[in-house]
Amino acid sequence: MTLLLAGCGTTPAGGSADKSLILATTTSTQDSGLLDELLPVFTRDSGWQVKTVAVGSGQAIEMGRRGEADVLLVHSPAAEEKFVAEGSAGPRRLVMHNDFVLLGPKADPAEIRGTGSTEAMKKIAAAEAVFVSRGDESGTHTKEQGLWSKAGATPGGSWYQSTGQGMGATLRVASEKAGYTLSDRATYLTQRDTLALEVLSEGDAGLLNVYHVIEITKKAGDRVRPDGGKAFADWIVAPPAQRLIGEFGRAKFGQPLFTPDAGADESKLGQ
Repeated sequence: MTLLLAGCGTTPAGGSADKSLILATTTSTQDSGLLDELLPVFTRDSGWQVKTVAVGSGQAIEMGRRGEADVLLVHSPAAEEKFVAEGSAGPRRLVMHNDFVLLGPKADPAEIRGTGSTEAMKKIAAAEAVFVSRGDESGTHTKEQGLWSKAGATPGGSWYQSTGQGMGATLRVASEKAGYTLSDRATYLTQRDTLALEVLSEGDAGLLNVYHVIEITKKAGDRVRPDGGKAFADWIVAPPAQRLIGEFGRAKFGQPLFTPDAGADESKLGQ
């Protein structure tokens, strides 16, 4: 497990040194650079300092379950819904989405270029082409497992390799091994110039990647700062933060890396 701990700025004028909250989030929000854009503005606006723990969504949810985080920003919907149903979480709100992409080497030995995700996974398994998985119970790993299931394939053997690490590290391993992998588009785009990987399958409705913010309550533990969690959750779904999300990446990549969705009908995303 890789923990990326990051503070955010200094205490602003009028702020209090004890106004500190813990955000457990996915490595994709960290590796894409989105948090570097958002958190200083949140601290400036609210006075709350943010300590970030960037792990897979499954591990972030476990932190919330143990009362080791005040708010979550995650992208594993089924696991999120199960966690909220347990009763220790507060509101779960839609924040944004982007999509997953299947990546591989230019040579494309499994010949998946231009195919849908289900057919691509069948071809990779049939060819026993190297596939590099995060293997870390993250939202990306959960999505990958769902794709194998839809394809009726059971990955294993020497061709299926697990890093147990975040998205950035997994991309580097896949590139080095000339293998296939599943990535959120944002992390791939921010690292594309350093990788020998191309987008080979994209655009499926099944590749949608949706993020929610979840507040944690005192029911999870006495250390939880629900006031801090609520402050962050309220801020990230409000129009100013949503505008920042919608512009992030546009100047560098010619397209935003995330689509802001606060208040949208989740059933219609990606349509």
